[in-house]
Amino acid sequence: MGLLKVSASPHIRHEDTTRVLMSDVILAMIPLFIWGAYIFGPRVITVTAISVISCVLFEYIFNLIVKKPCTVGDMSAVVSGMLLAFNLPATIPLWIPVIGALFAMVIVKGIFGGIGKNIMNPVLAARVFLFASWPGHMTNYSEPLVRLSFFDKITEADAVSSATSLTVLKGGELPDVSVFDMFIGNMAGCIGEISALLIIAGGIYLLVRKVITWHIPVSFVLTVALITFVFAPDNVSSLNFMLSEILSGGLMIGAFFMATDYVTSPVTPLGRIIYGIGCGALTVFIRFFGGYPEGVSFAILIMNLFVWYLDRATKPTKFGGRVKNAKA
Repeated sequence: MGLLKVSASPHIRHEDTTRVLMSDVILAMIPLFIWGAYIFGPRVITVTAISVISCVLFEYIFNLIVKKPCTVGDMSAVVSGMLLAFNLPATIPLWIPVIGALFAMVIVKGIFGGIGKNIMNPVLAARVFLFASWPGHMTNYSEPLVRLSFFDKITEADAVSSATSLTVLKGGELPDVSVFDMFIGNMAGCIGEISALLIIAGGIYLLVRKVITWHIPVSFVLTVALITFVFAPDNVSSLNFMLSEILSGGLMIGAFFMATDYVTSPVTPLGRIIYGIGCGALTVFIRFFGGYPEGVSFAILIMNLFVWYLDRATKPTKFGGRVKNAKA
């Protein structure tokens, strides 16, 4: 008869593993991948494949070098690779996803101890690094339905630099793209961020599967909605301005797929709500007053640094513990 293992509480047995959770995230992102390939062409497949392979390869090599157990089987590197590709335009030079994968998997994730120990979201950190290094490539977006082949050499006729809805909104005007087109994803932008409809559908799937909770995405999006509605320019419709801000850029994919990252988000419900509100407020502040029209990546990374403090401030009282300053 085997011996019983004695360990500290809590004693919780659950069938969900990192691999199962990551597989659910991948399933939720597949419609975004298919839609991106439809709108921008087969080059999306090339960019995504290079990004995923690079992330998996760099994680494997790093673990091999530092003599740590191989973790590529948990599928987290695949998720990082897909998200990295989704944060890039289809026109991106094919060497840039490789550099982004190296930065994400080694600098941000590996050096800090691997999965579960990084203090920032690796994908968003890589996106900001790539934007700071090659802003021209990172803002060169393919027009919708100008389908690029697997290894197209991009020309000026295929793309328009920085002509996004957020650029127009920052100037106090409404973009030419209709709210409906922004909702379904018929517009220029990064591969996986254009269709709010499919992002919401994927987010609902993750909610049903209990991979994420509602606290962060709802508080994030509602904060942006409230601020942009109240402070919309006088010469445009407040409702249309608010909807355009919500449906443009990386807000939706950031709220559902990146701000909810287990490692870099709070664990308490109240902490998650505060975290989401902070992400939303910072996003609007950077969009309105920053030199860059998109603020989602920077907002989430900044709030990543406050997660430890939010968890500490919002942790519940232990069972049988005494509340400080309680009346006798």
